[in-house]
Amino acid sequence: MARPRPPVALPPEAVLRAFAPRDGQSGLGLPPGGRPGARRTSSGPWWKPDAAADPWRDPLAPSSLGRPAEYVEESEPQGPIQVDAKGRRRLRLGDITLPVAVIAVLSLLFVAALGGTLSWYLGRTATESPLLTANTQLSEVSPGISRAPGSVADIAQQVGPAVVSIEVRVGDSGATGSGVVVDAENGYIITNNHVVSGADDVEGAEIRAVFSDGSGSDARIVGRDPASDIAVIKVEKPGLVAASLATAGSVVVGDPVVAIGSPLGLAGTVTSGIVSALDRPVRLSGEGSDTNAVISAIQTDAPINPGNSGGALVDGTGAVIGINTAIASLGGSGTTGGSIGLGFAIPIDTARDIAEQLISTGTAVHASLGVQARSVTDGARDGALVVNVEPGSPAEAAGIEEQDVIIAVDGTPVGSSEELQVAVDSKSPGDTVTVELVRDGGSSTEVQATLTTA
Repeated sequence: MARPRPPVALPPEAVLRAFAPRDGQSGLGLPPGGRPGARRTSSGPWWKPDAAADPWRDPLAPSSLGRPAEYVEESEPQGPIQVDAKGRRRLRLGDITLPVAVIAVLSLLFVAALGGTLSWYLGRTATESPLLTANTQLSEVSPGISRAPGSVADIAQQVGPAVVSIEVRVGDSGATGSGVVVDAENGYIITNNHVVSGADDVEGAEIRAVFSDGSGSDARIVGRDPASDIAVIKVEKPGLVAASLATAGSVVVGDPVVAIGSPLGLAGTVTSGIVSALDRPVRLSGEGSDTNAVISAIQTDAPINPGNSGGALVDGTGAVIGINTAIASLGGSGTTGGSIGLGFAIPIDTARDIAEQLISTGTAVHASLGVQARSVTDGARDGALVVNVEPGSPAEAAGIEEQDVIIAVDGTPVGSSEELQVAVDSKSPGDTVTVELVRDGGSSTEVQATLTTA
């Protein structure tokens, strides 16, 4: 059953005027000036004999818009190679057919087998080179090494021959230390008292100095001073090399230093560091010797170990600024244990003064105030509490009493018993010093004391 024709809307008036039939014609009218023709002509290229009946040219022909065109999307491409949204081709393994997969695996196995076979064959047939080659000479170069003056290497070459290793044997026991040649002509060597004290006046004891060239010589004790931990020994050996000794005030904190000695029995060992502090009061005592000293030490971070005792602490010019004597140890000992970066040396001025006295007389003298003290503090001020005053001592003569707290000597602050001993020891017997003290918690007062020989 045919559908009814939809109503047709009249064309616009301009279209009707242009194409309406004229002179009783029906259908679509000719354009103005046009004429029908049997064929297409230049004057009427669009008109055929049946053009008037062509519904596409008839403005009154029924027409309407249908539904928009529909496009059926192509289904996802089939096959193992896929194209993503960015146009990249990817292989989807799930779509690979079994025969293709089998062929690929067999191909890989074939290539692997072929490679392995070739490797085995070439390894079997290759000619091996001889294991040993006669007259072999390896390459070598001679680079220019610069050892500038003042370098550690330069200092070690200068001072090394003047530093000796000291071996002490008493019965079946032995010990080692170090020493510094200070008088090449007479064979005098400075070392620490605690290095040689165990062999003094002991029958059968032996002291031997071993030099940088490996030669050795028996040594005798010239003198030793337990109050400063300095001793001097003497060898009978020609051709010695003496060290250069520095002077007071030649070193400041931060100066580079080199320690040379025989730590742990390893002769000729060189370590380096800096001066990390000056005038550090350090108490030395015991350790199998009669050493009982408080020194105003040079502190250094150059590694120092047992056996360095008596060796040289040298500045950048190669001059000896101190005699290594102790190390700080977590075990609380100043002469045993291992280096933890805190070593102490007796300033060369002190060592020189004591050594000159020992070489001249065999003994050394020290100034004394005549008190025994211990370190105290009240939280605001430190000092040395007098616990005993020796009868007839300079302290008694000056009116110093027990329980007084000494806080300065000649204007130099005293914050501990060690600092008091260092301050007094820096003076000479017969010197008069001003002692500032506090009594019964009151204000400070000053007294004069004339020091005597300890």
